[in-house]
Amino acid sequence: MSLYSILRPLLFALDAESAHRLTINLLKLRSGTAFTPEPRWMPSLVTEIAGLRFPNPVGLAAGFDKNAEVADQMLTLGFGFVEIGTLTPRPQRGNDRPRLFRLTEDRAVINRMGFNNCGQKTALQRLKKGARNAIPRVNPGIVGVNIGANKDSPDRIGDYVEGVKAMSGVADYLTVNISSPNTPGLRALQDQGALDALLDAIKGARSEGGPPVFLKVAPDLQKSDPERIVRAALDHRIDAIIVSNTTIARPPLKSARAREQGGLSGEPLRALALDALRQFRSASGSAIPLIGCGGIANADDAWERIRAGASLIQLYSAMVYEGPGIARRIIHGLADKLKNAGLGSIAEAVGTG
Repeated sequence: MSLYSILRPLLFALDAESAHRLTINLLKLRSGTAFTPEPRWMPSLVTEIAGLRFPNPVGLAAGFDKNAEVADQMLTLGFGFVEIGTLTPRPQRGNDRPRLFRLTEDRAVINRMGFNNCGQKTALQRLKKGARNAIPRVNPGIVGVNIGANKDSPDRIGDYVEGVKAMSGVADYLTVNISSPNTPGLRALQDQGALDALLDAIKGARSEGGPPVFLKVAPDLQKSDPERIVRAALDHRIDAIIVSNTTIARPPLKSARAREQGGLSGEPLRALALDALRQFRSASGSAIPLIGCGGIANADDAWERIRAGASLIQLYSAMVYEGPGIARRIIHGLADKLKNAGLGSIAEAVGTG
């Protein structure tokens, strides 16, 4: 029996957002010392994209560590990379509570958080002085920064430009998040004219030698959207595409919370996110790396997403139900699948499905 299986009933007795805050505070107690042994990195799982070397392809998606408080702790739990944020230029309260809901019967989560965060200035200081720069590690993993626009901003493209300039010095990569359904009008930046204007502005804001930039898209797209978005990403030197964010769709659900407004994640998103990934792989071939996100809960899900074209994968909602040991379980499962397939590296599996 794992420690999380004991703690889970206590956490689930709290509302979802309070449990999340408690989890962050408990993780802060982890020191990165012998109490938290380093993961055993497996050479076969090392993945290189956009000039970055990822210890393994299993990442923690944005939304868990919004304010850059526990990135190091999550890396010691086995994640090959951690994406903090979404961070906006100015601090933001987000939407009114309650705004985060467990759909336990569906192993899902609905959130309408609304980019609540401490702001880029505070996160910047945390990343500058963080333990990530002080604790020697065999391989420290990768920390990305997910940037967004303030809800009341009169110039949302300007907010993204500000985020690129502010966070480039501390981010291993940046993610441009235009796919959250919880900031009104944000997804309109995925439309053709707006997307070209945004990506052109970001290209102009990037400094020579700065971090790679990824683009995070929604799963709720029209048939022609993947090809159009891929073309725009390539034209503007975007380094990878994350497919996908939460969905506003509502497949059949059992939970009484099924009608809550917001983005749905977890198991019910799995098929939709996988289909979106396949569409982006078809549209791009291998011209741009893809990162699979949404509904990934075990090594089978991760392997399916990799074979569908993802060089890396990300998860978050599954950790609510499976606990923080999920990363190590998945990386060990992927190593076994590689061995059984007779492959020497995880890169050889990408797109073979």
